[in-house]
Amino acid sequence: MLAQGMLGGISMGLSMAPCMAATGQYFHKKRGAAMGLAIAGSSLGGVLIIKKKGKMLNNKSLVFGWSVRICGFLMLALLAPACATIRARLPQRKGKFFLPAAFKEFQYVSIIGSAFLMMLGVFMPFFYLPTYAVSQGMSTQLASYIVAILNGASFFGRVIPGVLADKLGRLNMLCIAGLSTGILVFCFHLTHSNASIIVFSALYGFCSGAIISSISVALAQVPKNAGDIGTYLGMGMCVTGLAVLIGPPIDGVLVTRYGDFDEVSIMSGVFVVVGGLGVLIAKHAAGKVFAKN
Repeated sequence: MLAQGMLGGISMGLSMAPCMAATGQYFHKKRGAAMGLAIAGSSLGGVLIIKKKGKMLNNKSLVFGWSVRICGFLMLALLAPACATIRARLPQRKGKFFLPAAFKEFQYVSIIGSAFLMMLGVFMPFFYLPTYAVSQGMSTQLASYIVAILNGASFFGRVIPGVLADKLGRLNMLCIAGLSTGILVFCFHLTHSNASIIVFSALYGFCSGAIISSISVALAQVPKNAGDIGTYLGMGMCVTGLAVLIGPPIDGVLVTRYGDFDEVSIMSGVFVVVGGLGVLIAKHAAGKVFAKN
């Protein structure tokens, strides 16, 4: 299980980061819309895979191993043409593999810091919303579709805010996404009926999806040379990925310790809201706190 988790995480990072970096090189004015649309595919995959895998696992003629292998073959069929067709617009940079000087840029560091805080709290509902729904009386069958609803709404949350980011400003949209998502996390433990939980999952999917797409766009606009977008994105995602690694286990400790979701909801909400407000520091670093940037 440890090897599966480690290798799966590495392979997903290797497949996503180059795609986002290549997309960012082809666009400037419409970069938010393009990168938002590119990353939105993972939301559709989340909906389809969850639904299909659930049916396969409940099919008596299929064992667990073949259910997982079918998903693997499906991913292979989709990734093969992508690997064959995705190309960077600019030639490879010669010289250093990493660009440590980027961490001397205050705007870059402040965006990473804000994203780190948001990532600490934003994934809590992804892991614990079905469990919470069952504890509130929702059937296990309906609860199994909660994450699919969340991912489905996330598709629109990644595309629409990406388009708006090009008009309102990429950092502005990241700030709005962080604040709205944080407020929803605060309300997590206040939903009790099936209807309120389903509405929450849809709203949260939209707002949290905006965070995922806006972080990539915000990092991509920092380098002055478009050829460095991939390196800036890779280094930034590496740091923020640590937050995704430590956030859910901390959430689990709090749920186990207190036996409910009040404390974890408040803690995660604070992280996300503070991260959203931290984007204002990045705007200040650019000298345009009230501008469209």
